[in-house]
Amino acid sequence: MATKKKNKLKVIPLGGMEEIGKNMTVFEYGENIIVVDCGLAFPEDEMLGIDLVIPDVTYLEKNAEKVRGIVLTHGHEDHIGALPYVLKRLPVPVYGTELTLALVENKLVEHDMAGKADLRIVKQGQTIQLGPFKVEFIRATHSIADAVSLAIDTPVGMVFHTGDFKIDQTPIEGEPMDLARIAELGKKGILLLMSDSTNVERPGYTMSERVVGDTFDSIFRGAKSRIIVATFASNIHRIQQVLNSAVKYGRKVALCGRSMINVVTTAIRLGYLSFPEDTLIDIDRIKRFKPEELVIITTGSQGEPMSALSRIASSSHKKVEINEGDLVIISASPIPGNEKMVYNVINELFKKGAEVIYDALTDIHVSGHARQEELKLMHRLTKPKFFVPAHGEYRHLKMHAKLAASLGMSEKNIFTMSNGKVLELTSRSAKIAGTVQSGSVLVDGLGVGDVGEIVLRDRKILSEDGLIIVVATIDSVGNQMADLEIISRGFVYVKESEELIEEVKNLAREALVKAVSRRGTNWASIRNAIKDELNTFLYKKTKRRPMIIPIIVEVQPQGMQRLESVRSPELPM
Repeated sequence: MATKKKNKLKVIPLGGMEEIGKNMTVFEYGENIIVVDCGLAFPEDEMLGIDLVIPDVTYLEKNAEKVRGIVLTHGHEDHIGALPYVLKRLPVPVYGTELTLALVENKLVEHDMAGKADLRIVKQGQTIQLGPFKVEFIRATHSIADAVSLAIDTPVGMVFHTGDFKIDQTPIEGEPMDLARIAELGKKGILLLMSDSTNVERPGYTMSERVVGDTFDSIFRGAKSRIIVATFASNIHRIQQVLNSAVKYGRKVALCGRSMINVVTTAIRLGYLSFPEDTLIDIDRIKRFKPEELVIITTGSQGEPMSALSRIASSSHKKVEINEGDLVIISASPIPGNEKMVYNVINELFKKGAEVIYDALTDIHVSGHARQEELKLMHRLTKPKFFVPAHGEYRHLKMHAKLAASLGMSEKNIFTMSNGKVLELTSRSAKIAGTVQSGSVLVDGLGVGDVGEIVLRDRKILSEDGLIIVVATIDSVGNQMADLEIISRGFVYVKESEELIEEVKNLAREALVKAVSRRGTNWASIRNAIKDELNTFLYKKTKRRPMIIPIIVEVQPQGMQRLESVRSPELPM
């Protein structure tokens, strides 16, 4: 009698590999799938006009009947931010701790999805059953409260997913990471470890969050002016430390920025922030207090153009202006790629007479991610058979793989993965076995996925070289019924470049006449002839390649007009 073939566990990252952000990992066994995290990433410089980047979940949509739920490790945007978009296409239960799901609910409200998602609260230390998977939520320490690591018991063995973590023995809220439970699981045997790689380049240990509290106390003690603190809205621990120092030195606190107000309101409601009742004041009341009596906590620590701090720095905020002598504390490190925006804001603040304290000057920020010695400890406690470095750019993943090898793990058992790759595991073996569709979906306003490479290429050309529109009015046999009109946007200013525009007009007229004489009223040929002629001329003349759009308006015998060039023409090569 033939033996029944056993299923293999498939581990498929759809985001978070070779990148910071967009974290999402699929665990599949037979006819069952669970998903860990559902995050977003922020657009890169070349993604002009894009608001957010989310994972491509085509694979999950094709296997929707298998998905038992989405499990969240904590409430940062790069782990929960894509949920409003994904849940519209994949309405499955979402499991997370209380604060994490409260932050998810805030996001759903913004997307008019309040009450439409199946959100299920799980406490730290609790285990849930999702098909053949048993998922234990293990207490972790990170830069946000209620963070967890996940011990996923599968039919082929235990998978330990650290989530984002650091080992902080003196956390601001709650108890330290549950290292005892992790060690216990390690003794029982862990098949696969997936671990945070963000800070693998840094030796030693990450400082405790309490170090920042001591720094705040020192700064507040000597400050005689108004204090403005910029930090991540989700960093509840950091906000608590600011509140502690404000109370200690007799200052009122105002919140600035929509996300800051939403998160703090939620944290207060759930009991994750504590302070005297009269500490917080409305931002509209700040002018009633002397500068030395006031602290403002604001968003914008990453220099985002529309954030509260950026608008304050550029004097475009309606309620807060920088005054001479204000003390601004930027309590965050720039995310890679954001450095220029952050330092632009710092420069503007200095120009307006503020004193600015930022990460390069003092300990007003500590990371929420483990450094090398903490990562080593995680490996020693879990003692995994196989290892996948996660949550990091390619260099982070490679360095974490080397760190694991330095601890004695066989390189054959270490898998540096990219998004879409499939890792197949049995209780004794692991191998890369193919790929699934993955990638990035771009969010632009209300449009999700409707902006692709061609649109981004168009935007790049428009931003760099501008646009020229040639409007020609002709009759049905190709005779010009009016002079050509040349419209320039972002290329040259017509009134200051009359000679160039006249040359463009003459060339376009000649190209139109030649095209009509050769091919008659073939509108596509006429458009292409005009584009080709102007492309060559303008590049020789200006070394620029503006987008050229010829528009043909045909005048009918009855006096009716119709536009023959209504679709976007191909870009110039």
